[in-house]
Amino acid sequence: MTSPLSSSLMGAPDLAAQSVQDTVRWLEKAVIGLNLCPFAKGVHVKGQVHYAVTLAEDPSVLLALLREELLALHAASTEVRDTTLLIAPNCLRDFLDFNDFLGDAEDLLDELDLGGTLQIASFHPQFQFAGTEVDDVTNCTNRSPYPTLHLLREDSIDRAVEVFPEAEMIFERNMEVLEALGMEGWRALDVGATESSVQTTEAPDASGGSDR
Repeated sequence: MTSPLSSSLMGAPDLAAQSVQDTVRWLEKAVIGLNLCPFAKGVHVKGQVHYAVTLAEDPSVLLALLREELLALHAASTEVRDTTLLIAPNCLRDFLDFNDFLGDAEDLLDELDLGGTLQIASFHPQFQFAGTEVDDVTNCTNRSPYPTLHLLREDSIDRAVEVFPEAEMIFERNMEVLEALGMEGWRALDVGATESSVQTTEAPDASGGSDR
């Protein structure tokens, strides 16, 4: 279930909407299309993925919105909102900075006493596994159009694993799929950010947030 983009963005909704459109394209063509996550198709088809966007550049604004979205996911019915993708096109563009931020995100999860109930996964356009080269295609398993935090319910993960008992094999299979695809094949999927959306835009409202 999704809701309209907030009018509080005052002239910036096009950028926010484009960020969501690019993310949905990546989800459909890469994550679902290549079956990188066997659990993604069901919640996508049922409209249970919630998309939130912040156009702010300040990581503290992203952290504040993450707090709101964690609480909102926890409070929502699973049938309405099973998972959330929090997209930050203007924030933490450097992967090392983003990686450092994840520590704050996990601390927030513990502060809210939601560890074991919710989980935070992460995706970034510059994602790189330790010990790999930048152009290693296997890094693309975690490359999204924009810095993105994926908020998941532990219960939903447990149910998905029951349906797919060999979940531990997903990572290995994904490596094989991407190696067979190659970097040329990945680029041909066209699942990156739309060029016009990669720009600096200050969010005029205090939260910097937008929901869809």
